[in-house]
Formats: sequence, structure tokens, C-alpha cells
Amino acid sequence: MNLILIDPREIKDGSASLTGRRAKHIRKTLRGKEGGTIRVGIVNGLIGSGLIRRIEPGMVNLDIKTAKPPPAKTPTGLILALPRPIMLKRVLAQTASLGIERIFLINAGRVEKSFFKASLLSEEKLREYLLLGLEQAVDTVLPKISIHRRFRPFIEDNLAEISRDYPVRLAAHPGGAIKLSPALLPEPASPTLVAIGPEGGWLDFEIDRFTERGFGCFSLGPRILRVDTAVPAILAQLQLLRTLAG
Repeated sequence: MNLILIDPREIKDGSASLTGRRAKHIRKTLRGKEGGTIRVGIVNGLIGSGLIRRIEPGMVNLDIKTAKPPPAKTPTGLILALPRPIMLKRVLAQTASLGIERIFLINAGRVEKSFFKASLLSEEKLREYLLLGLEQAVDTVLPKISIHRRFRPFIEDNLAEISRDYPVRLAAHPGGAIKLSPALLPEPASPTLVAIGPEGGWLDFEIDRFTERGFGCFSLGPRILRVDTAVPAILAQLQLLRTLAG
């Protein structure tokens, strides 16, 4: 935990009393003492410092001062075929750490229907794992996340509007004809929308729908990766291409 995140609703008159995991981290890991300061951030707000006013068993009281903006988001949107819950936990934290601005969890032919019944898809649980990623990356701004339980309505009713914000659109697929290269990013800062499917890849029908809507189909090579490996690998490569092009 590189940043103690505090919900604005927890702050009253410039102070916040933290319990649970955050209080334990301050006491045990950071070895915080009364009168000392720690780095804090306000969820969806600024970064600053917390002056430790009082430490009690299970509770730490802080005076909060913030002035520094969080790091800019990566101009990337992620369309992700809903993975199994244990993988989704990791992917949520990873994408938040990497600064992804929007996440669209969608259905696909190789997605098990039971995945959409997971308690992890509650707003509270999604937020919990996104916050873990923000804590790691010293960021405060939660990615915007939406859930789409049917593939065709997402493609036909939502994707056109979403795509207006992303001049570059890419779909990862084991059978993709091209590889990620600078040619795919005509401008380094071009907002990019990338679609990553299930571990077995998108169905041909699904890839056809993406390509009809201007998505270039690419592959990372001959190896088929787990979702929680493919997501950070692809997002990191996109960021590297932006850096090299810039």
C-alpha cells in the first residue's frame, strides 16, 4: 500500500478516523507514530499528507491536507470479456494500477454464464479491487466501469458511441494477422480502445463484429495467454509504443 486512500465522506472538519486494514497498515507496516505524517489521497481527488493526531487500538486519527493532483490517466479504454472471478480480482487491480480510464466488462461466446452471477460484480466489490490498484500506483481516480451482459446489444447499441472517444481501436486475438507496432498508433497520445477476449479467444462471429466497427485484429504471438497475463502484457506494450513514438 503506497498510498492511504480516504473516501471524502470519511473526512469531517479536515480530519478522518481510519479503522481496519488501513489503520493496521499505518501502525504495523508504516510504523506510524503520533505527530508523524503519511502520504494520503482522497478518492477521486487530490494527494497530500496526513498528520497522525492519535493512535488507539484499531484506530488512527489523521489531519488531512491535500494539494497535489493524481497522475494523468492513460488514454486507454478496455473492453474485456468477463473472466472468472478469481482472475477478475487481479485484472481490476492491474488495470487501475496502469491508469486505465474506462473498463467495459462484456459477455462473449466463451464466457460462462455463471460468471455474471458472481458477488464480485457488485459495485462495492468492484470498487474494493480497483482501490487496491490505485493504492499501489499512488493514484486516486477510479476507472469508470460498466457491465454488459449481452454481446450483440453492446456491439450494436453501445460501441458506436464509445468508439467516438477512441480514434484507435484494437482487438486482441490469438489468430490476429498483425502484431502490435508503432504503425498501430499514428499519434502517440491517441486514445485507444482495446478489446481482450476469453482465454480461448473471440469467436469468429465476434471478431467480425469488431472489425466491422474499425477494430484492427492483432496477436501477441503463438502463445495463448491467461487473461490475467494478457491484460497487463497488452496494456504495457501499448504504453511502451506510446513512449517510443513520443
